[in-house]
Amino acid sequence: MFSLTARFIGTLAAAAVGATLTLAPAKAAEDTIKVGILHSLSGTMAISETTLKDTMLFLIDEQNKKGGVLGKKLEAVVVDPASDWPLFAEKARQLIEQDKVAAVFGCWTSSSRKSVLPVFEELNSLLFYPVQYEGEESSRNVFYTGAAPNQQAIPAVDYLAKQEGVERWVLAGTDYVYPQTTNKILKAYLNAKGVKDEDIMINYTPFGHSDWQTIVSDIKKFGSAGKKTAVVSTINGDANVPFYKELANQGIKAEDIPVVAFSVGEEELAGLDTKPLVGHLAAWNYFESVDSDANADFIKKWHAYIKNDKRVTNDPMEATFIGFNMWVKAVEAAGTTKSDAVIDSIVGVSVPNLSGGYAAMMPNHHITKPVLIGEVQADGQFDIVYRTPGLVVGDEWSDYLPGSKDLISDWRKPMSCGNFNVVTGKCGGATKTN
Repeated sequence: MFSLTARFIGTLAAAAVGATLTLAPAKAAEDTIKVGILHSLSGTMAISETTLKDTMLFLIDEQNKKGGVLGKKLEAVVVDPASDWPLFAEKARQLIEQDKVAAVFGCWTSSSRKSVLPVFEELNSLLFYPVQYEGEESSRNVFYTGAAPNQQAIPAVDYLAKQEGVERWVLAGTDYVYPQTTNKILKAYLNAKGVKDEDIMINYTPFGHSDWQTIVSDIKKFGSAGKKTAVVSTINGDANVPFYKELANQGIKAEDIPVVAFSVGEEELAGLDTKPLVGHLAAWNYFESVDSDANADFIKKWHAYIKNDKRVTNDPMEATFIGFNMWVKAVEAAGTTKSDAVIDSIVGVSVPNLSGGYAAMMPNHHITKPVLIGEVQADGQFDIVYRTPGLVVGDEWSDYLPGSKDLISDWRKPMSCGNFNVVTGKCGGATKTN
């Protein structure tokens, strides 16, 4: 016992000397905690992502008013990956290796997230991803605060089938990972519900696509077969503007062929004449029109910060708000910003959402959400027409795809696996990305 105690004291003494010797430079280097912001401020995605950069600056400012985190002020490090997917990876590496950020909040598209994923795993850093995505992924280093398909796309299809009697489906998307995988899941889901392939039309367009005349004509023709038809839209970025304009030009009204979108929110509608779009739908987990004290307080503080009462709020802003507050809470619980400690402390963390409830971080690094469906109003806001009675847990692996239905993710020790096969009882690897 004496020997162990002596060695322990000796170790403490040595550590104290080491700390004394390195105290001054360490303090100089660590007087702030740096937070990375990785959002496109130029290019096709700037219409959506610039607001999330502003949101992060707002949240950091609010937290600093409260004294920061662990007694230190937060310092934002903003980079512009310019809607260029390889550049996202380069900028992520810069933030982690050069700028020494404690965590990164960023990306919008799945293409950008797939680009940065190997960087975060290699460098063992943290990414908070705030936008709906296609599922089929779970990484130890990523926290998916946007919606998985079962928190948005599938409930939207169910709503259209039950409430609108939709029998024919147009799956229209931008040509990249999220729409392709989400539509693969939706097609499998519709087939399982008895919808035949002939009643499903799938169309993809490149980013920034502007010539929608032919595509909208094809949609109109597809919808004239005598069965109620709807468009499920995974069109992203600035392509939404000409798409909706062409719908209006060709006289397609919501009562004829309703469109439900997952990437059109208040920010995108702010650049449109919304009157011809009244009645079309969007499925999100938050709308600015949500009636809650938490939302009213958030909007008030946001307008005060941004100094513009016309700046809207939207779903990815709420996801950013939730993710940031979860990170703060996990860091404070861990007593450090080190990645491994935060990963261990964040599962089970619960923070308020903006609709009057709470969001919890689950073992699969997804969060709980209410599912909301809103109708476009003439003023560019949404009238909420449907809300799930409770919270929905994000499903990282689809129940409707053969290679996924047997997989679960649990990043708690000792499992610590992103694709555990419940049939074989084996982990397929630390991470799986399709």
